[in-house]
Amino acid sequence: MKRFLPRLATVFACLSCTFSILGAGKNLTIAVIPKGTSHEFWKSIHAGAVKAKTELEAEGYKINLIWKGPLREDDRDQQIAVVENFIARRVDGIVLAPLDSRALVAPVETAQSVKIPVVIVDSGLKSDRYASYIATDNYRGGQLGAEHLANTINGIGKVILIRYQVGSASTEEREAGFLNVMTNKYKGIQIISQNQYAGPTRDSAYKAAQDLLNRYGKEVNGVFAPCEPVTIGVMLALRDMGKAGGIIKLVGFDAGTQSVEGLAKGDVQGLVVQNPLKMGYLGVKAIVEVSQKKQIEKKVDTGIHVITKENMTQPEKHDLLYPPLDKYLK
Repeated sequence: MKRFLPRLATVFACLSCTFSILGAGKNLTIAVIPKGTSHEFWKSIHAGAVKAKTELEAEGYKINLIWKGPLREDDRDQQIAVVENFIARRVDGIVLAPLDSRALVAPVETAQSVKIPVVIVDSGLKSDRYASYIATDNYRGGQLGAEHLANTINGIGKVILIRYQVGSASTEEREAGFLNVMTNKYKGIQIISQNQYAGPTRDSAYKAAQDLLNRYGKEVNGVFAPCEPVTIGVMLALRDMGKAGGIIKLVGFDAGTQSVEGLAKGDVQGLVVQNPLKMGYLGVKAIVEVSQKKQIEKKVDTGIHVITKENMTQPEKHDLLYPPLDKYLK
């Protein structure tokens, strides 16, 4: 009996260790780091992350979800500092939308080297040392934007591409897709400006659009904007110059309150729309799966849609234009 008791104690100790490991696996701190925190696109990613947390906690997990990112989408140093801070805190996983495809490589690879899984969302990284990449096919999105803009001007005329900012992989891919289609498919369309950058805010985009429209306003037929702040900046500039309402066609990217309002009014002729809520949702879910040593997909395409005034009331389109932010961000 005396010899049996130590063995029994050993068994209980092993069971206790096992339960401890299982408990730890269900108690996770996950950091979600967007490119910025002011635009509605990032709020949708936040809402998706909260949705995942809610579902996981209903399954018995305890998720400490931390949402933190730079205020401006051109503050590389601040985003790097945020990532490094979470590495130092030894969080269980990071969901990251890198605002610079190169500048964020080193901190992401550092996280991976200390066994903190990183899931990349929205915008790519010049590295493959991450757990998964969950995003739109941005190049295809740019191609679809070009097709739609070309159709709105009947394949003939002059167009402007207003770029976002250097280093943003997602918008650079959209711009490349746009140029590919316009250059190779539509010989009756001339791109009269493609090197102007709008910058990270609606105000900077508005100023850039004003400058371009003052220069080309009498000859341009259409404009492509590769993300939410640029779309809104261009739309406001067109309104101020009396060129909105389809006089100069505008095709933009992403669904924000102002750009969707412009779509309904006819000031925007089309929006290429992603599913950022799905990105945030799948990002958090992927971190949990990695923590359980499950195999996950290296790349996940969350889909892309061209939405117009004519189809915006269709149920599947409506849900993308009006994500339920209030339901998750209280």
